[in-house]
Amino acid sequence: MSSQFSTCTLTRTTTVAAGAFAPGHLGGLTQHIPFELVDDVLEETKTVQVRVRTLPSRVGIYFVLALGLFPSLGYRRVWDKLVAGLSGIDHCLPSEAALRQLRRRLGPEPVEALFDTLAVPLARPTTPGVRYRRWRTVAFDGCSSLKAPDLPRIRALLGKVRHHWGMSGYPALRLTVLCETGTRGLLGAVFGPSENGETVQAAGLLPRLTPQMLLLADRAFDGDDFLRAVADTGSQFLVRLCAHRRPAVLAVLPDGSYLTRFRGLRVRIIEADITLTTSSGQRITGRYRLATTLLDHRYDPAEDLIRLYHERWEIESAFYSLRHTLLTGRVLRSQDPRGLEQEVWALLTLYQVIRMAMAEAVESVPGTDPDRASFTVALQAARDQVIRADHVLPSSSSFATSGISIAVQSALLQPRRARTSARKVKCPTSRYPANPTSEHPLTSQNVTSLAVEIRTQPTSSAGHGRSGQRNQVLQHMRTSPHRSWHARELATALNLTHYDSFCVQLGRWTREGLLIKIANATYKLAPECLLPQPAPTDSSRT
Repeated sequence: MSSQFSTCTLTRTTTVAAGAFAPGHLGGLTQHIPFELVDDVLEETKTVQVRVRTLPSRVGIYFVLALGLFPSLGYRRVWDKLVAGLSGIDHCLPSEAALRQLRRRLGPEPVEALFDTLAVPLARPTTPGVRYRRWRTVAFDGCSSLKAPDLPRIRALLGKVRHHWGMSGYPALRLTVLCETGTRGLLGAVFGPSENGETVQAAGLLPRLTPQMLLLADRAFDGDDFLRAVADTGSQFLVRLCAHRRPAVLAVLPDGSYLTRFRGLRVRIIEADITLTTSSGQRITGRYRLATTLLDHRYDPAEDLIRLYHERWEIESAFYSLRHTLLTGRVLRSQDPRGLEQEVWALLTLYQVIRMAMAEAVESVPGTDPDRASFTVALQAARDQVIRADHVLPSSSSFATSGISIAVQSALLQPRRARTSARKVKCPTSRYPANPTSEHPLTSQNVTSLAVEIRTQPTSSAGHGRSGQRNQVLQHMRTSPHRSWHARELATALNLTHYDSFCVQLGRWTREGLLIKIANATYKLAPECLLPQPAPTDSSRT
């Protein structure tokens, strides 16, 4: 009995830079971070090597980025990944000390400049799930779960969070980003010690907002001054308000929302009760109060905006991909402040280019929502291409045939289904106490129905102390909106007995711009408090 065997020989062509620059690549991601771009940022930050030796500065940039791709490996093992696909090409074998010195020589400046160049909107205007009407939806939020080594130099920079049971285990880094909710790509980032608040860091990202954006944010960003600064950029916003705020009711609109003013900024308040039913039959109800600069209830119905606000949670998925998928929950490796800064900028840059590759892959399949692209699949494909040194330089086959695109397209996730679960901090020692009274189920459950009920009676119009009295005064003055009112006349009409205290409140409301003082103890409604004039009927919805 005989058997025959046939063999075949597979050949692969690798195209990389010449000479000492050959190890400087990032596999298929190099097409999004081309050599010319890296050389430009090196030239701009004056970090180009004086003489070309075994470790040029360009190679150093790609090496720093590769450290983020393989966070569990040491310097030499990461270098081995970069040169694994360069068989037949002469390359150096540097020591770990040489690679550390390469990082120090570069510093954080060129990597930061590289991120700033790449931090742009990734999706086309026609991509599903990216825009609301003519605005691109973006979101602010902060993350304080990035841990740094517990070393004296790092502790002096970041400090430690003090809990009621003692100090935290590792110094924490606070990261605040501006994120494109449709693709979860980054438009800007600020980081520093955890003692810096989210709003303080977010103020540095305001110049990145444009009139083509609609900002979604949670209750941490509801300050009057911050919202005024957001509006000054020309962008729109939809922000959740804290429950204790009682805005003045200037005019109630037909859909139940109402107009008010924050430090001279005219905004619209939407209050709604949201009730969802899970697959187990459990009903959960929550109350939301949103503030927005989209004032016309006909073009932007209250229920549409309530449902749109859910897009804000996409930024939480972005943090999860960065912290747990890319970094795998590990402590940052750098042991000095400048190295730590360089490492964080490199992680942000790496995250951004992976999102760029995912957006390219999804948009090659028309009608596909970017939510269906898997970050884990794209990350693994990027690692494989670095090891094989594949698709370093673009070819005539374009991005659509790269390994990352093929991997993402072949493993598209199912369309997202509505789910709910209790929000938990998965940390054995957390400064956030457990909430045993939460109505949400401990495990994820499907949502079978969701009902939105717009509150037609604003909470602020109820008799809640001074805020309720303020709204009563405004409502009474609107009965004759263009006449002047004496303070004693208003106090008598509203059965107010503390006249002196009432005069003090009238003065405060005047400073807030709700009233105009025309004589001693005599006031008129400010023009902004008058009922809005009806818009032309021939206007069309954009």
